[in-house]
Amino acid sequence: MKNDLPEILHTARAMFDDLTPLATDCGRLCAGRCCQPLEGENTGMLLFPGEAAYYEGLPGYTVKSTPAGELLTCSGECRREDRPLSCRLFPLLPVLRADGVKVATDLRARPVCPLARQGKSALRQEFVQAVRACGRLLAEDENQRRFLMKLTAQQDDLKALRDQFGGGSHV
Repeated sequence: MKNDLPEILHTARAMFDDLTPLATDCGRLCAGRCCQPLEGENTGMLLFPGEAAYYEGLPGYTVKSTPAGELLTCSGECRREDRPLSCRLFPLLPVLRADGVKVATDLRARPVCPLARQGKSALRQEFVQAVRACGRLLAEDENQRRFLMKLTAQQDDLKALRDQFGGGSHV
C-alpha cells in the first residue's frame, strides 16, 4: 500500500492539482506522448526525494534506481492525483541560479513535447508562476534543494551539448 508523502511534497504537488500547462488538455496536441513509454529505452519520470515511497505497492507503477535518481515508469495511464511531481511540472523545470529559482523549459522534454519546443510563452503564465513557486518551496528543504541542484546541473550539461551542436536559448 502506498505511503504518505513528506509534507513539502504534498504541498508542492497540490499546487498543480487544478493547474496544467494549457487551459485545455495538452495531451490532445500530441496524443499524450509524454505518457507513452519509449520501447527499448529507460524512460520515465525522476522522482523527488521521498516520493518513491508513495508508489510502493501502487498497481501500474515501477520504481527503478538509476544513476540519475529514482525513476518511475507506468503503463501510460494514471489517476491524475497519483501523478509524480515531475509530471505535474512537465515540460518545465525549476532551476537554481545565483539570483534565485528560475523556470526553464526542461530540455529533456523537447523531443517529446510540442509545448517544450515553443517555450514558456506558449504556456499559461499561472502555470509558469506555480513552477517557480514550487521551486522556491522545494529549495527551502535541504534534500529537495540538493535534488534541484542536480536537475539544474543536468539541464546545464544538456544546454552545453546542444550549444556545441547548434544553439538555442536557455534560462
